[in-house]
Amino acid sequence: MTRLGIIADDFTGATDIASFLVQNGLSTIQFNGVPSQHDALTAQAIVISLKSRSCPAQQAVAQSLDALRWLQEQGCDRFYFKYCSTFDSTEQGNIGPVTDALLAALGETQTVISPALPVNGRTVYLGHLFVGEQLLSDSGMRHHPVTPMTDSNLLRLMERQAGGKAGLIAAPLLDQGAQAVRDRLSQLKEQGVNYVVLDTLHEQHLLTQGEALREMRLVTGGSGLAIGLARQWAAADSDRAAAENAGRPQGARAVVISGSCSQMTNLQVSAYRQQAPSHEVEVTRCLDNPDAYARELCDWVAGHSDQPLAPLLYATADAQQLQAIQRDYGAQRSSEAVEQLFAAVTRELKARGWQRFIVAGGETSGVVAQSLGVTAFHIGPTISAGVPWVRDIHQPLSLTLKSGNFGDEHFFRRAQTEFAYD
Repeated sequence: MTRLGIIADDFTGATDIASFLVQNGLSTIQFNGVPSQHDALTAQAIVISLKSRSCPAQQAVAQSLDALRWLQEQGCDRFYFKYCSTFDSTEQGNIGPVTDALLAALGETQTVISPALPVNGRTVYLGHLFVGEQLLSDSGMRHHPVTPMTDSNLLRLMERQAGGKAGLIAAPLLDQGAQAVRDRLSQLKEQGVNYVVLDTLHEQHLLTQGEALREMRLVTGGSGLAIGLARQWAAADSDRAAAENAGRPQGARAVVISGSCSQMTNLQVSAYRQQAPSHEVEVTRCLDNPDAYARELCDWVAGHSDQPLAPLLYATADAQQLQAIQRDYGAQRSSEAVEQLFAAVTRELKARGWQRFIVAGGETSGVVAQSLGVTAFHIGPTISAGVPWVRDIHQPLSLTLKSGNFGDEHFFRRAQTEFAYD
C-alpha cells in the first residue's frame, strides 16, 4: 500500500489538505509538529503541520527535513510539500529552499509546482497564478504584511527562491491527458528543468495531474492536487464515509471562538450573532487582567450554553476597527494579548468539560490546539471546502479549525447542525 507523507507549512493549511484526502478516500491522521513518539498508525496518509511559512528559510528547511525523516520512518514512500494556494512567500523563500532541500534528501531532481484550488478561485494559466479573476499580484495578497505577492509568474518566483530551473506544462497539454503530461515531464527533465509549473483551470486538470504524478516521489502544491492523487492512491475498497468515520465529531458542549479579521470571518460572525449568544472580546481587558477576564468569559459561555447553538467569543474586527486597535495598543501587543486570552479560555473550558471547539483564524486555531494539548487527530467529515471536523486521537475532543477566508457565511451554524455527534 502506498503511504503518503505530507509536510505542510502551517496548521490550517495542513487541515485543508487533510480534508481533501479524506473526501477522496484516503484515511488520514494529522500531527501538530514532528511527533516524538512512534504510534502504530494505520492511516493511508500522514500530515505533519509545521509553522514554517514565514520563519527564516534555514529554520524552515531544518523543520521540513525533520518531518521528512519521521515520515520515512513511518513507511511513507510518496511525499507532498503543501503550501498556500496563493504561494505565500518572499523572494528568499521559503517555498524554494524547502523544495530544494526535500529533493536533495530524496535523491530526486524534479518536482511539480501546483498551488491551484479552482473550487476556491485559485487557478494557474500560462504559469501565472490567479485569485478569482485577478492576477495574484493585483489581488489583496499584494499588500500582505509578511509575504506581499507582487509577481504572479510562478516560474520567476521559483527561480528567484530556489537553485534550479523552472519550466511549464500549459493547459492545452493537460487537456491531452496523463500520458502527455508524463511524456512532457520526461522531456523537461532531460533539459535540466527541476520545477515544472502545471497550469490548472478546473478540477479535471487536477485529476489528470493526479494520474500523471502517481509515481513521482515528491510533489509540491496547494491542497487541490491532493484531490487527484488521493483518487489514484485510495485502496479499491476505500470510500469517503469509511475514511471520515474515525474523525466524526463528538461531545455535547460546544463553543465558537473567532480571532480572524478576514472579510469572510467578519461576515460569518455577523451572521452568527443574529442566531446565537455572542460576546466581543475587549482588548483593554486582555491587557489589564487576562486571567480574571478569561474566567469571566468562561462563566459567560457556561451561562449561555443552554441555547440551540453554541455561544460565540470573538475578537473579529473590520479593517477600520483593526487599525484603531493597532494604533491604540500596538499590532503585536494587541494580537499576543488576544491569543493569550483565548489560550486561557480554552484551557478553562476544557477543564469544565467542553469537548467541541469551532475556531476561526490560522493563528487562533494554532493557539487553541496547543492549549488543548492536541498533538494528533483523525480527519473527519468536511463542513466547507478545506475545513473538516477533526478528532483527537488521545482525548475526547473534536475541533474544526478554519482559515480566515474559508467557509460560507453560515459556516458556524452548519458546523453544528449538519453532522451527527457521538
